[in-house]
Amino acid sequence: MIFLPHGRLAVWYFWYFAFIGAFLPYFALYLQSIGLSAGRIAVLMSLGQLMRLLAPLLWSWLADSGGRRVRIVVASTAAALASFSVVFLTQDFVGLLIGMAVLHFFWSASLPLVEALTLGHLAAAPERYGRIRVWGSIGFIATVLGVGFLLDSAPIVAQLWVSWVLLLGTLLSALTLTEVKGHAGRVAGPILGVLRQRKVVFLLAAGLFMTAAHGTLYVFFSIHLVAQGYGKTLVGLLWTLGVVAEIAVFLLMPRISFRVSMRRILLTCFVLATLRFLLIGWAVEFIGVLVLAQLLHGASFGAHHAATMAALNRWFEPGQQARAQALYGSVAYGAGGLGGALLAGALWEKAGAELAFSASSLLALLGLVLVWRGVPGDSAGDAVR
Repeated sequence: MIFLPHGRLAVWYFWYFAFIGAFLPYFALYLQSIGLSAGRIAVLMSLGQLMRLLAPLLWSWLADSGGRRVRIVVASTAAALASFSVVFLTQDFVGLLIGMAVLHFFWSASLPLVEALTLGHLAAAPERYGRIRVWGSIGFIATVLGVGFLLDSAPIVAQLWVSWVLLLGTLLSALTLTEVKGHAGRVAGPILGVLRQRKVVFLLAAGLFMTAAHGTLYVFFSIHLVAQGYGKTLVGLLWTLGVVAEIAVFLLMPRISFRVSMRRILLTCFVLATLRFLLIGWAVEFIGVLVLAQLLHGASFGAHHAATMAALNRWFEPGQQARAQALYGSVAYGAGGLGGALLAGALWEKAGAELAFSASSLLALLGLVLVWRGVPGDSAGDAVR
């Protein structure tokens, strides 16, 4: 399988999300260990979202203009690996700010381009996307568990070395990727006409609110759990549980999407996300409730992401896919992620964990309203099927 495009893509997803599994849950703990405030931690952890506001649009325009997606993925990943090394050179906030900004500028190029590659290789079978993307979830699980176990006995700086090695693995796997046959020179032209459609506008806006709702989780979940006395191994297990639910959803999405319209899938995702963040904020001391909340990650991220990818694949032409994926990344993961992270940082210091997670719940509720009002059942169903 590894010699086929689908297998190579699966390996890339594994390494890409393995890095995120080492970085996202534990880098905030490293920043806390060197004495940074919650506000500064939130700023540094939100740089990825900031760079995803504009940088992916530049990369994707270059890719769609000349069929150079793989070349850009390789070059940007190499630059990200080099810039991550700043963490070994300084603990100064300004130095880390510059280094992380450069890292995320280049790191933000990869995912939307590989998403477009994946959908291009799948051609008329986009429902198989989840079976390739699931390897990213497996990579995330492997490292979030492994690093959590490691950090219960090793110094927190070990997290930095693991992350660097995983970035190297991502670069090596990017070297094996191949372009979609016939893509070069086939540019579909401007996408403004599609973007003006009501269903597209509301879908992108709902994605923004869903990602913003996850801001408190992504920045402060590990800190929240450690403050309640949970060990880092258990923290890793709880992160892993969410991704296990995500994997199950990715594998089941082809069956689910043939029976349920995308509109209903999305409405369910937002309802469950609203509940999830309330549970994490107000019942963190109950491990059973945390287990339930983490299982809901299968809906708040897994099903929502898969359904949105299917919609973008149907609504935009092949030569527009890199730009469509980048635009979604900029709106949802850029603007939404940045706003959610900064809001979480402000509320965490001034109002506490409970209200910070309550704000996340409210953001998910607003996303629910957007889907209810703007994503029609007929178009939504067609997008998944």
